[in-house]
Amino acid sequence: MDRLRQIAHQRAISRRDFLRAAVVAGAGSQLLSFAPLRAAIAAPAKKVVVVTFGGGARDEETFAPEGQENIPQLMNQLIPQATFCTQVVNRGILGHYVATASLATGVYETFNNFAKVAPKNPTVFEYYRKALGRPADDAWVIAPSNGFNLIGQSSGGTFAPGYGAQVILPKHLLAAALGPSAADMNGLDYFLQDNYENPLYVPPSVNQDLQLSRLDEILHLSVDDFTRHAKILSSADELSVYVMRQLMREVSPSLIWITLHDMDVAHSGAYSLYLEGIRRTDRLCGEIWNIIESEPEYKDRTTMFILPDFGRDSDFDASGNGFQHHRTGDPLSRTTWLMALGPNVRQNVTVDRPLESLDLVPTLGALMGFATPLAQGKPIGELI
Repeated sequence: MDRLRQIAHQRAISRRDFLRAAVVAGAGSQLLSFAPLRAAIAAPAKKVVVVTFGGGARDEETFAPEGQENIPQLMNQLIPQATFCTQVVNRGILGHYVATASLATGVYETFNNFAKVAPKNPTVFEYYRKALGRPADDAWVIAPSNGFNLIGQSSGGTFAPGYGAQVILPKHLLAAALGPSAADMNGLDYFLQDNYENPLYVPPSVNQDLQLSRLDEILHLSVDDFTRHAKILSSADELSVYVMRQLMREVSPSLIWITLHDMDVAHSGAYSLYLEGIRRTDRLCGEIWNIIESEPEYKDRTTMFILPDFGRDSDFDASGNGFQHHRTGDPLSRTTWLMALGPNVRQNVTVDRPLESLDLVPTLGALMGFATPLAQGKPIGELI
């Protein structure tokens, strides 16, 4: 057993113990009880929402006893309804775009994280749309920054050219809605910070006509309504969830991938902002599940997956920067988790066996009924 596998296993057991301790402290929760499958609910189609707990978070600030106060929605609302996989290892490049692209292809992509390139390997969106004959508006990505605008369609063109997901960038929508006033951002410049790893602020370059057309034709929002709502929000991730809800109501796609990114403000070196990002991401995960449960097109038909792209550096690695970065590739920064909840997912279950982040795409394929022949992971049997 190599060092990464050994530490990943130890972290899995620790997460399980942390959860057990939380259950003992709670009022009669059945977490870890390995409850039977809920009765399947007849539905005309299955839907999936994937939420990447983006930016990376450590157990010290989440599942460890001292961190659980930061994730009340995960601990109290979501995990009791979920199957929770405690040991998910990412062996790829620890950059947010390239790691998210790897999650979406089931293959460890190897491009420069800051390059404006599409994934080389077919994405889950291409597999889904081609195999099931789904239209272009049935698979969407809601992404946090400019680099993600190419994640919906692979560059190889050998498997399914033209079958990618539509990608919507809420920051682009906001910049277009602000128009010429975007020079001063009307106080919304913190929304438009493109990449927390880059200390320089570069406003997004957008095709204003295209973005405003999306606001009107797809989301059915006026510029005034969109900007007015943005001003009452506190972060770009909140804007992404707002756009997601509008998309669900107006288009009802069957496959939605949303990447949350606020906690990556950790790169600024401000621990308090990092914790605030975790708390907001936790709250938004709860809100997304509540949206799913309240929208008739999604209720009782939707499986939600939540997983980080990767973790962050340990405080004990001399070559790292602790919570601030994820540059060392140490075992703790590579060991994450995954939870799934929905009508056909067992509740109150933990899975401690080792998994890889590449297993997500084959699992989605097995769940929704399409093949993923070039993905390198394996379906997670406990989730299908």
